Amino acid sequence: MAKDCSFDIVSEVDMQEMDNAVNQTKKEIVQRYDFKGSKADITLDSESLKLTAEDDYKINAMLDILRGKMIKRSVPIKSLDPGKIEAASGGAVKQIISIQKGISKEKAREVTSYIKELKLKVQSQIMDDKVRITGAKKDDLQIAIQKLKEKDFDIELQFINFRS
Repeated sequence: MAKDCSFDIVSEVDMQEMDNAVNQTKKEIVQRYDFKGSKADITLDSESLKLTAEDDYKINAMLDILRGKMIKRSVPIKSLDPGKIEAASGGAVKQIISIQKGISKEKAREVTSYIKELKLKVQSQIMDDKVRITGAKKDDLQIAIQKLKEKDFDIELQFINFRS
């Protein structure tokens, strides 16, 4: 009897690296000429980021700086879900950016249906905020990983717990 192989598909964010990227962004904002004398700030909570500045341009510039720092620290930028830029007190503007952790049920269904379309001899199972893929052959699992990396699901996918 063949032993099944498996792996898990997750979408995780290393919050320590995210904190480092936010701190580097704060340092760069203080040093940049276009932010001199302005009240621009970025704060990190457990589930979201809050950007405040004097106008839309500075909010967008801060977000661009943050994305650059995230890329350098290997934090997936697809995990950011920016909200609308809203008016804040004192004539400033703010933007709340939620940090997506885990795979939502809709995205998990999309991943499992894509795997079924591949016609590989593997089974997919949704488990809370991750998807488990099992199959008899390692080669089928490796093909599934390769095809999942090629397709864009608008979230960052990581492949962990490969067991044979």
